[in-house]
Amino acid sequence: MEQKNWLDLMSAQTQLAQILETNQYTEKLGLALSQESAELLAAERLDVLKKERRVEFGQSILPKIIYAFCDSSFITQENYRDVLSRLQEIFYCYKNEMLDEITDDELLEFMREQFETVCFGDLDYLEGTCLDVFAQAIRAGYSGYQESGGRGEFEQFDIVKRWDKELYLTALSELF
Repeated sequence: MEQKNWLDLMSAQTQLAQILETNQYTEKLGLALSQESAELLAAERLDVLKKERRVEFGQSILPKIIYAFCDSSFITQENYRDVLSRLQEIFYCYKNEMLDEITDDELLEFMREQFETVCFGDLDYLEGTCLDVFAQAIRAGYSGYQESGGRGEFEQFDIVKRWDKELYLTALSELF
């Protein structure tokens, strides 16, 4: 039988309380985590921290993730826990990928903005494209995100031509 470190147990209990406390706010938006889901997220946090070789002191990032993403139109009660789990994993991975050059709030702001506007809720695109391109820029020395707090940054690095509604309507009107 695996013996748990007392520090891990205390951290998990604190994390659990922090997660469940967010329900007071998110319930107004139709989202809530059960005790079981909160326990799973707290356990996954420890696994991700170990996998990414990170240490977290004080409050966990998960409550910040919850508050940043809970009003997303792409998150429903049915996918809430799974999306939070994945966002937590992506967050820690990209803190490493960006060499801790970016603050938690800047990274969350960037993630949230891309999740809503560019990715339309697609976590694979957020992780594999938006954050990957942004991390490459940061590792290459880009620091413009510090002035913007992480807002409006992806457009200058995006290599994919986006759909233009006005151009579409003009082309459509020319066809008919």
